[in-house]
Amino acid sequence: QVQLVESGGGLVQAGGSLRLSCAASGSNLNIGAMGWYRQTPGKQRELVAAITSGGIPNYADSVKGRFTISRDNAKNTAYLQMNNLKPEDTAVYYCNAKNVRRSISYNYWGQGTQVTVSS
Repeated sequence: QVQLVESGGGLVQAGGSLRLSCAASGSNLNIGAMGWYRQTPGKQRELVAAITSGGIPNYADSVKGRFTISRDNAKNTAYLQMNNLKPEDTAVYYCNAKNVRRSISYNYWGQGTQVTVSS
């Protein structure tokens, strides 16, 4: 079993910055891709950014140039640096990680952290 613990959300003014962290823990860890998703009431959860185990990132068009995803494989931790935040970035942000065991990828989610950007 894998647990994902997120931290770093909060309230910030437009133009400000926040850094989210997601730490994976548990037994038999073999973390593959990690990612950040976000969700607002009444809408589907959407991908914000993801990063492969080798460190290759990809981003939603809406956050390119403002958000940076990174990871520390030794700590099984992913980060999301969010700069120049906009009110439309307001959402609950969820960490996602894939743990690979015997060539099977298992999907895990964090509990979510609220990000609120005021105008």
